[in-house]
Amino acid sequence: MKTLILSTTVLALSAGTALAQDVVRLGTEGAYAPWNFINDDGEIDGFERDLGDELCARAALNCEWVTNDWDSIIPNLVSGNYDAIIAGMSITDERDEVIDFTQAYTPPDPSAYLGMSEGIDLSNGVIAAQTGTIQAGYVSETGATLVEYATPEETVAAVKNGEADAVLADKSYLSPIAAEEAELMFVGPDVPLGGGVGMGIRESDQELRATFDAVIEEMKCDGSLNTLIEKWEVSSTWPAC
Repeated sequence: MKTLILSTTVLALSAGTALAQDVVRLGTEGAYAPWNFINDDGEIDGFERDLGDELCARAALNCEWVTNDWDSIIPNLVSGNYDAIIAGMSITDERDEVIDFTQAYTPPDPSAYLGMSEGIDLSNGVIAAQTGTIQAGYVSETGATLVEYATPEETVAAVKNGEADAVLADKSYLSPIAAEEAELMFVGPDVPLGGGVGMGIRESDQELRATFDAVIEEMKCDGSLNTLIEKWEVSSTWPAC
């Protein structure tokens, strides 16, 4: 209860500055289901669409959605093309040197290898990963050969067409693919990476970061964040406040 009261107080104090902006623009990739994707109506959909809309509604912010390729998503935040990243971005020390993060809105999601056969030599094989991800960074530090692709779809295609032995990505992204395509299977153990997923904010926008922080905390404590996590099956849920 104390945490919820404190969060509401911080929200009230910080929202005034955030509301000074006519529009808060939320940047996402739109290519990483179930986190964010473009649905059949051509609209941004997924866990982070639901979450972002709810965060903005609770904070009384007028928000618009913007799509951006993953490999330039941080530079375009810094340059002002949008005001926050909400795109399945894991909190890492390297990224935190360039931008700030809200508190995590999901716990760390395990990464997993997806291949077409058992017995793949993950330590010395050819592993696909999306460029600029924590998975690409992890593979580069192992003995495996890293091949990077601009989109997550291309990493899976690389395995299917024989360009890579396996792909390493968030398990929540790969699980529906493994369930739908019989030739693909999880290989090897899960790999714990990152510090959870948070919103990326420019270092100069501390009031906006505090506003979103407060609402994320509120949603954790009232259970609504876990409801969205369970709906979209993106990660484990949060413990009760």
